[in-house]
Amino acid sequence: MASRLSFSCMVCTISLIMIFSSLPSQALLSNEIFYLLTCPIALANISFAVNQAVHDDPRMAASLIRLHFHDCFVQGCDASILLDDTPSMIGEKTSFFNVNSIRGYDVINNIKSQLERLCPGVVSCADIVAIAARDASVAAGGPTWPVKLGRKDSLTASRDLANQNLPRFTDSLQQLTDLFAKNNLSARDMVALSGAHTIGKAQCFTFRDRVNSNASDIDPEFARSLREDLPCPSNGTGDTNLASLDSVTPEALDNNYYKNLVAKQGLLQSDQILFSGGSTDTIVNEYVANPLTFASDFAAAMVKMGNINPLTGTQGEIRRVCNVVN
Repeated sequence: MASRLSFSCMVCTISLIMIFSSLPSQALLSNEIFYLLTCPIALANISFAVNQAVHDDPRMAASLIRLHFHDCFVQGCDASILLDDTPSMIGEKTSFFNVNSIRGYDVINNIKSQLERLCPGVVSCADIVAIAARDASVAAGGPTWPVKLGRKDSLTASRDLANQNLPRFTDSLQQLTDLFAKNNLSARDMVALSGAHTIGKAQCFTFRDRVNSNASDIDPEFARSLREDLPCPSNGTGDTNLASLDSVTPEALDNNYYKNLVAKQGLLQSDQILFSGGSTDTIVNEYVANPLTFASDFAAAMVKMGNINPLTGTQGEIRRVCNVVN
């Protein structure tokens, strides 16, 4: 009897292995106990470092969330965005959407350096980026979510892919919807993830045309203040002047971003297009009316985004230093 039970258990185990080995790589990501035995202090160290970084520079919360987003939309969530250029590879850091814009590299590199001293060769840079984004949301008063772990780091990066696959601040609603759909993210996921623009800042060149357009989809006084008080005039000066994406609660991850859209005070064209008489207006109104719904949807969408084409198992590597391959 005992031998038959042992054989049955063995068959079950083999069956489970076969089932899991046939699943796509996303399914192989584990829950947050992934590092429990190999590096039990990993999550606490990342949380402490992120909280300290956001305390020192409140903008860093938005930067770390954006870093995760820009990583996942190019090749998947594989830390490719962290790689420096080499003689044989032009990476993502110098793409149009990242150069002089993406921040947080030092935060991730410092976390990795600490973890390499404590648990060498264990925690991937891709997982650090994903965890840091979640902790940045919490540090800014936003929601938390369970981060699936076990990503490996890529061996390559591509500026061309970054230029092709990241959303533009001039994109139409259809262009944005199509881009998110390509990553298995719904229109609702897109509107929820766009809520990350309730924190952070944008440079003048990204909204100059909008605030100088005299268009009907922008509040005239809001536009005037950006043209004159910032300033961001039409003559091409002040390119790097910064404006808060949400001028009301610029350091709080809340639903005020959507209230701004209803008031025609979206800073970027790609923000305001979410509330412009189109199919996503109802979602924006829902998030205005119920901040808890926004928080829940934002968390769920971040989990989905974190599962975009991760490298697992024998794919990729665990880098010793995040900006170069081993």
